[in-house]
Amino acid sequence: MADNSLTPPLPHNTPASPPPPNSTVPSPPPDTTAPSPPPDTTAPSLSIRQAQDLVDGWIRTTGVRYFSELTNMAILTEEVGEVARLMSRLYGDQSFKDSDKGKELSDELADVLWVVLCIANQTGIDLTTALEKNFTKKSIRDATRHQ
Repeated sequence: MADNSLTPPLPHNTPASPPPPNSTVPSPPPDTTAPSPPPDTTAPSLSIRQAQDLVDGWIRTTGVRYFSELTNMAILTEEVGEVARLMSRLYGDQSFKDSDKGKELSDELADVLWVVLCIANQTGIDLTTALEKNFTKKSIRDATRHQ
């Protein structure tokens, strides 16, 4: 899988905007890791339902049990904090520290997704259905908001 942790993705069909006048754009830190292999385009995609099932299977066999919902909420907060820390270094004004070496945004985001999937599983939420409803809600609410 390609490592996109050093280059911010742009929404489709959105040109990169120039920096504001009199500002500097920090260069990303040099990549000292080996290059990532090209993405495997032959691999089947993973649906949200499949991801929920895979996490549940892993929890029940390897993880043994789910943590409590409140513990998972605390873990989610920790994981989001790790994403924030890396984002502030990659795209913000903070400098990298030795402890940041080897951290990849893709891995940190996957950690967040893992805990969200755990919380959904243990609270009986089908995230596919929830996301579909959320798209409908946003499409109605924001139909003319961003025009």
